[in-house]
Amino acid sequence: MYRFLLTRQWVSLTLISLVLIPTMVELGFWQFHRHERRVEQNALIARNLDHEPVPVTELTSPGHTVPRSDYWRAITATGVYDTSGEVVVRRRVNVDEKVGAQVLTPLVLTDGRIVLVNRGWIPLAVNQRAYPEVPPAPKGTVTVTGRLKADETTKGSGIKDLAGLPDRQVMLINSEQRAEALGKPVLGGYLEQTGPKPPGTLPELIPEPEHDSIGAHMAYAIQWWLFVAGVPVGWVILVRREVRDRRAAAAAGAASEPAPSPANA
Repeated sequence: MYRFLLTRQWVSLTLISLVLIPTMVELGFWQFHRHERRVEQNALIARNLDHEPVPVTELTSPGHTVPRSDYWRAITATGVYDTSGEVVVRRRVNVDEKVGAQVLTPLVLTDGRIVLVNRGWIPLAVNQRAYPEVPPAPKGTVTVTGRLKADETTKGSGIKDLAGLPDRQVMLINSEQRAEALGKPVLGGYLEQTGPKPPGTLPELIPEPEHDSIGAHMAYAIQWWLFVAGVPVGWVILVRREVRDRRAAAAAGAASEPAPSPANA
């Protein structure tokens, strides 16, 4: 009765089921690991945002690569803005998902070194090749507070570093690139400004990173694992249905056969 399992159709169905099971197990673990990373990142963000601000020079230096453990650390920097080296970072969105730019201004520290300060978001000019109207940076000595961020790269951000951009416009916030352009030592990473707030509505300060939601990764993981359990159950149901149908067909065939005549009895 179960010889049908050796037919091409049923062998193919069985093989597909056997391939689906480990694949869906792996997809479940992939989502589970994404959940773990999200929980870990949320904890890291919350922990670093709660730190007392420290001078930026305690956490970074020229050529330094900001480690993940220091992402979003609260920092301060005191110096004078050098607006001659100011640039705008293209294709950035604000909280309302409007495309604009971010203002990146070098802050010259008392020891002559520079930290890049992301002063916030502004809308682009109507002619996107023109330099947008940028609110002026404060004059004189200022103390800025913010979050420490790592240098952006194409690999890490997914943002293509386009060539041939208009003057004073860039795609990435990268201390090595700005050090080369400025010809001065620039601290690794950059300061994402949180204070003081600008006197007007622009630049819009970058909002605090999201760290309350854990997303739906765990739900997706459980869903994939439920699918794993469903594959063998579904296979058994199909087999039993096939057996039942074959038995019913055999019984119907036997009932339709003519009864033997008395002469042949």
